[in-house]
Amino acid sequence: MAAVAVVQVVAEELQVAGNWMYKVGLGHYHGAYLRRKYFPDEFLAQLTERIHTSESKHAGELVVAIEVHTHDPELDNCARAHEVFGRLRVWDTPHDTGVLLYIGLDRHAIEIISDRGVAVSNTQWQSICNELGQAFSADRYQEGIEQAIVQIETLLAQACGDLPVDAENILPNAPVIL
Repeated sequence: MAAVAVVQVVAEELQVAGNWMYKVGLGHYHGAYLRRKYFPDEFLAQLTERIHTSESKHAGELVVAIEVHTHDPELDNCARAHEVFGRLRVWDTPHDTGVLLYIGLDRHAIEIISDRGVAVSNTQWQSICNELGQAFSADRYQEGIEQAIVQIETLLAQACGDLPVDAENILPNAPVIL
């Protein structure tokens, strides 16, 4: 138990320590730069259409949240993703099939949070996060997020395929910029 806590603390320290712009107070500017460069409005419109099309095939609901600047640097990435999950009401779906893809641009954070009705293992979510992180490291933001959405939607189709597809779209398809 103690070893798990130590590993978690070390991992969190490396996340923040490795981002020198965040440590010197320039994380907001870096996040805004990444938002303008890699997430223009045309690309966000393409993502909206992709999410809308894929959600018509299963009962899952995907929300993509892109945070430019985290206002509470004391929260770790996972805690912030859970907070966004709650604030955006991703849990508020008829079959508890909401999934949040959280991207914290200023902290280089990627988290996937799913509601209890989505039977997908944490290992599968973590694999998608790792691949997306590698794409971001190679400055392939758009390709990486498109691939991540395809992988998430594939898992949602498998996990929620036996549930009735709701005609009403409960959660927004457009990426939410925070």
